[in-house]
Amino acid sequence: MLWFALGLVALILGAELLVRGASRLALSFGISPLVVGLTIVAFGTSAPELAVSVQSAWAGQVDIALGNVVGSNLFNVLFILGISALIVPLVVHRQIIRQEVPIMIGASLLLWAMAANGGISRWEGMILASLIVVYTVFVIRQSRREVAAGKAELDTSEIPEPGTGWQAHWSGQLLMMIAGLVLLVLGANWLVEAAVSFAKYLGVSELIIGLTVVAMGTSLPEVATSIMAALRGERDIAVGNVVGSNIFNILSVIGFSASVAPGDLSVAPAMLAFDLPIMVAVAVACLPVFFTGGLVGRWEGAMFLGLYAAYTFYLFLFATRHAALEGYSLVMGGFVLPLLAATVLVLAWRHWHNGRAGA
Repeated sequence: MLWFALGLVALILGAELLVRGASRLALSFGISPLVVGLTIVAFGTSAPELAVSVQSAWAGQVDIALGNVVGSNLFNVLFILGISALIVPLVVHRQIIRQEVPIMIGASLLLWAMAANGGISRWEGMILASLIVVYTVFVIRQSRREVAAGKAELDTSEIPEPGTGWQAHWSGQLLMMIAGLVLLVLGANWLVEAAVSFAKYLGVSELIIGLTVVAMGTSLPEVATSIMAALRGERDIAVGNVVGSNIFNILSVIGFSASVAPGDLSVAPAMLAFDLPIMVAVAVACLPVFFTGGLVGRWEGAMFLGLYAAYTFYLFLFATRHAALEGYSLVMGGFVLPLLAATVLVLAWRHWHNGRAGA
């Protein structure tokens, strides 16, 4: 448990140093704050997931590598957006609804399709990794066009100033980046080793540990960013951070993990039958939820949190082979989830119909 805690601390500190060093270095070389905010700062919160999954894949512990990403994506939407919306209703910008959420859905479906044969090969990982490059270039070019047209605005409160003293020089900024990378690698090693030992001690699979404990731990930067953004009234940052991190997790984390793994990333039957479909369903559910007035209300936040609690409880029943597992699955799959889906779709249709009537 000590090494697990030390690993989490090292991951968080490493991500913070890497983001600050890279951001300040970019600003020192004249790269615009907009580009820095859309790339380095946005993707920096997912650095712990990248470090842990790549390390796990390299060591052959593929269940942790995949479980970390799928679990993190579910945690990001259901828990982080849920708790943020309970603090204050979240405004969703049109670009997120029209562009980022469809991209997140597409990436989720692509991952599910690649995993359908029971494994993700190295060349499939390279495809995913290349797509994150394409997406990043696209976002940068789009932002530059909008800036040139005077349409884009960016809250730069999350981007550090160039700094003073040793931090103002490129060598100090480079040193911060190196220190951040070292901490990420060390933290990933400690956390993965502790997670494997933890799973063996509890008698549960590495997949369950990856979907829960590791996923929650590596998502702490997203938790801090989104909750602080909600508290400060920067509600669009809270939503954009989650959606952007989910895109990065699938394309970059899975992509690089599959590219460096000794063999194919094998996908457990349980993940293929349950966890991946749930991840896709949650991604798809964001579209109608976000569409209803461009606002994630408190009741929707409570719904997200309730769904995450129900999912976590299912994992607990599955891990312990509890006698209530079959009955719980029938109730959730046959009644609760269809009812929630119908409610969200009806609300989305009513908003769309009212919008047409008022036009």
